Amino acid sequence: MNAPPAAGVPRERRSSEIRRVLVWTFVANVAVVLAKAIAGVMTGTLSVVADAAHSSVDALNNVLALALARVAGRAPDERHPYGHAKFETLGALAVVAFLSITVFELLERAITRLITDVAEPSATPMVMVVMAGSAVVSWVIARYERRQGRALRSELLVADAAHTSSDVYSSIAVLVGLGFVALGFPRADAVATIIVAAVIARAGWRILGHTVPVLVDERAAPPTEISRLAREVPGVIQCVDIRSRGREGDVFVELTITVDGGMDVHTAHEVADEVERRIARAVGARDVIAHVEPAEQGQSG
Repeated sequence: MNAPPAAGVPRERRSSEIRRVLVWTFVANVAVVLAKAIAGVMTGTLSVVADAAHSSVDALNNVLALALARVAGRAPDERHPYGHAKFETLGALAVVAFLSITVFELLERAITRLITDVAEPSATPMVMVVMAGSAVVSWVIARYERRQGRALRSELLVADAAHTSSDVYSSIAVLVGLGFVALGFPRADAVATIIVAAVIARAGWRILGHTVPVLVDERAAPPTEISRLAREVPGVIQCVDIRSRGREGDVFVELTITVDGGMDVHTAHEVADEVERRIARAVGARDVIAHVEPAEQGQSG
């Protein structure tokens, strides 16, 4: 039995909505990147340039996500009978790859600046305003993207929102570092860069926690709950061989129910259909398959 994804939103509309959110996010991220990069280069502030690099990963990820969202929104076909939703999960995993590269580059540059003598950064009022404004813009973007991601049950949007949220915290860390630079502590710029790297790494770890279980087909619904729902349907004696996989809004469930051996085929299929309907409604599954087997002699509920 098939159930529509994302709380009743048709697949094509859901894909279109996800892409619309990503386009607006991309435009905002590009504006933030340009402002930070110009301010960082003009003042020689590593932490600001690092934060611009962090934001540029956001923009690059938006481009990748737009392509993946289009693929993920396709209907099941002969080669992908379970649909294309995992392409969206792969996109979230790609975010982690980008984040890992960013963390490595930031740590390398920050440590180099800490142990060598380089030109001191300049904490001008202009760069402080740019960073404060960037933090506000990133907060608005992340809030909007997370809300849309939850409404559309999109891993890609939620993962991207987590990355954008890290941009808020990194911008605040840079602002604090610039404050110390203005007070006469130039190495605070490098310290702030390390904090930015740590925030980015944390965001990547959180994304992994959501994507890996889906990619390795971890159980998506409690078997005890599925068994209870099935056995509540009149005519079901037992429920066995319960399997589930997928992510929220895209869950697949398969199970076997036993019915009275004397039950006619038509009635048995009606019982199976009711089991599928109840489970799909309760766990938000897109597809539920209930196999029917006759109960062994002497078996009862």
